Amino acid sequence: MILPSWLLPLLVAPVIGSFLAVLVRRLPGGKAVAWERSRCESCGRTLPWSEMIPLASFAIQRGRCRGCGAAIHPGHLWIELAALAVAAWAATMDDGPRLWADCALGWTLLALAWIDAEHMILPDVLTLPLIPAGLAWSLWVEPEALTDRAIGAAAGYTALRLVELAYRRLRGRDGLGQGDAKLLAAGGAWIGWQGLGPVVLAAALGGLAAAGLAAIRGRKVDAATALPFGPFLAGAIWVVWMYLT
Repeated sequence: MILPSWLLPLLVAPVIGSFLAVLVRRLPGGKAVAWERSRCESCGRTLPWSEMIPLASFAIQRGRCRGCGAAIHPGHLWIELAALAVAAWAATMDDGPRLWADCALGWTLLALAWIDAEHMILPDVLTLPLIPAGLAWSLWVEPEALTDRAIGAAAGYTALRLVELAYRRLRGRDGLGQGDAKLLAAGGAWIGWQGLGPVVLAAALGGLAAAGLAAIRGRKVDAATALPFGPFLAGAIWVVWMYLT
């Protein structure tokens, strides 16, 4: 039986989400991601495969470790669901190789957004490979757009680096990080230079909205308040990729 093209990404998505959840928890701390067995974060017990079935294990165990009864970090479940949502969203838009490209980009952006939201960093190991991946995709399916994508990568990095340097010179402290510039470079490699304007505008509006919401909730927000920009950049890149390319 031949599976419809949209079904396999949906079946794979929770597994990818499970891996992303481990990556998000371990990568910022410099821990091994692929070669270390999964353990309960409370009691250290090595988890058998039956307790690592994406989505199902969390539900069956009611979000608790079978060994010590401690609560499992809910981020595991939410990232698995988010990865499934990325695949479902992509499946409504595309099929074939483009669908898998959608998912690969979306899952990577999801991990970057989550890490930046929690740790205020955008790891090079995730951002930098997106640049050659975007250029390779263009070379394969749309070689006539390769120049636009290469310009987009260069322009995206240069633009935010200049903003970062200007902010530091004017304010005497860091504003944007180099990770944001690298992420926009990665976005440019996928969407071309033409999409950079909409991405920056949407990300800036999203950041302002988040700051306003934080202020409404009683959090002190001023010029010195550090807010992660990566989640808004990642979301804007994804939307522009899905709807404008």
